[in-house]
Amino acid sequence: MTHEPVSTPDDPRLDVFRGLRSSERRFLRPPPAGAREIPCFVAEGGLVVGRALAAGCVPLGILVDAAERDGLEWASAPGVPVHVADLALIRDVTGLGVVREAIGVFARPAEYSAVALIAGARRVLVLEGVANPANLGVIIRSAAALGVDATLCDASCSDPLYRRVVRGSMGAVLTHPWARLDALPGGVHPLRQAGFAIIALVTDPGAAPLDVAVRDAGVRVALVLGAEGHGISPAGRAAADRQATIPMHPGVDSLNVGAAAAIACYLLGNLR
Repeated sequence: MTHEPVSTPDDPRLDVFRGLRSSERRFLRPPPAGAREIPCFVAEGGLVVGRALAAGCVPLGILVDAAERDGLEWASAPGVPVHVADLALIRDVTGLGVVREAIGVFARPAEYSAVALIAGARRVLVLEGVANPANLGVIIRSAAALGVDATLCDASCSDPLYRRVVRGSMGAVLTHPWARLDALPGGVHPLRQAGFAIIALVTDPGAAPLDVAVRDAGVRVALVLGAEGHGISPAGRAAADRQATIPMHPGVDSLNVGAAAAIACYLLGNLR
């Protein structure tokens, strides 16, 4: 990669990096003259940018802190130009309060269909209403690390390629298979057709312990997790074949959904 220094905030080479703080940032704005808008996502940090490149994601622009560029191995590889600027300028242009070593804007890859994704899967997560991007990132990172084959997100979940999800997953969302799912209960129809046992993870102490439920469910298991706070909706519970819980000591009624997902992913990945 070639290093191109930039020193003024109105430099047109920085246009791809403007307004990254917005949760609505889904396209390259403004596009080059006469070009169509390009669906994109943002990767923050040297490690995550490197993982996006390794995953084959197409960079639309990479901006590196001048003080950190020598520590980034991928920044010296041949290919796309890297823009180098000081930290204050990067903050000014991107609108981000916390800036890591590098920021990359990449073209969004094509999404899987849920049907195609589950064809060869045995253990999957189904997420309903996980709108907190930090939680979603942690869940996907756990799923990737602990042997879950795929994650399916309903429309009320945060965008899996939103900046904060990509950051929270440490780039795992770029390699872990995921797809969008219709609203529950109808959304689980492809799973049921494929022979998955569907288990809803709830906080009801009367539900079966999760390890028992997973062990009894058979080869193909889909585990439904709900949003922080209210959990799985009545429609989501109705979509499940049975309910299960993570047993807890008295005095604590629930776990953060990210923590619960990590435990659940460990069990899904190891009880086969």
